[in-house]
Amino acid sequence: MIPVAFSYARPDSLESALALLEEHGEDATVLAGGHSLLPVMKLRLAAPEVVIDIGRLSELHYIHLDGDEVAIGAGTRHRDLEASDVLGAEVPLLAAVARTVGDPQVRHRGTIGGSLAHADPASDLPAAVLTLGGTVVLRGPRGERQVPATGFYTGMFSSVKEPDELIVEIRVPRTGSAGWAYEKFTRRANDWAIVGVAVVDGRVGLVNMGATPLRASATEAALADGASIEEAAALAAQGTDPTSDIPATAEYRRHLARVLTRRALTTAAG
Repeated sequence: MIPVAFSYARPDSLESALALLEEHGEDATVLAGGHSLLPVMKLRLAAPEVVIDIGRLSELHYIHLDGDEVAIGAGTRHRDLEASDVLGAEVPLLAAVARTVGDPQVRHRGTIGGSLAHADPASDLPAAVLTLGGTVVLRGPRGERQVPATGFYTGMFSSVKEPDELIVEIRVPRTGSAGWAYEKFTRRANDWAIVGVAVVDGRVGLVNMGATPLRASATEAALADGASIEEAAALAAQGTDPTSDIPATAEYRRHLARVLTRRALTTAAG
């Protein structure tokens, strides 16, 4: 299918990109890797008047230590996440989750900032950042602000990011040797998760169990109170609102959440 006609801009700096966003506001959209944006444009589910291509802005491509956190540029590609020595040593969950995204072609183009901005509850990386207790750094005409991942998502495909703001950085705490695991159930290896579960240091995040990425708060509370893995995992679906669709019913997703949480917690504990 052919998208609606649009104007294309490729700024050569972050400041130029922000100026274009401020100028065009809700009429513009940002292109980084394109694996989320281009399909919805082809289906005419999105029809921006201006597409701002930030894919070549090198100032958004980095991974480095910053105190007790790892700072990641929003333009960093999934392949760079999975291959990063810094993440492998300091935040291994994030590197492992990036390795499960799509296929090699997708991982060499898609970006972590694009994944978070798209805010798809079936996406792997938003749930991983949520589980890690990460922070999303936004920049716009009113300056820069940091939003905890717990308060970033407002609904399906929506967040607190304003139309004239850009995700410029993601910050995640260094977890080091803390136990972690990621379990993902799909029909095929490169599909979206029917359900996914991320675990690190007693925190449990859920993929595709509601309109936004979720924390399994009942499971986390049970673990903190000394419950066994089996007892805590049995509570994983509490407070969730999964959908029923062609791949799975809501009840099957609740079952998967309990099973995958038990597996992930067992792996993390080992």
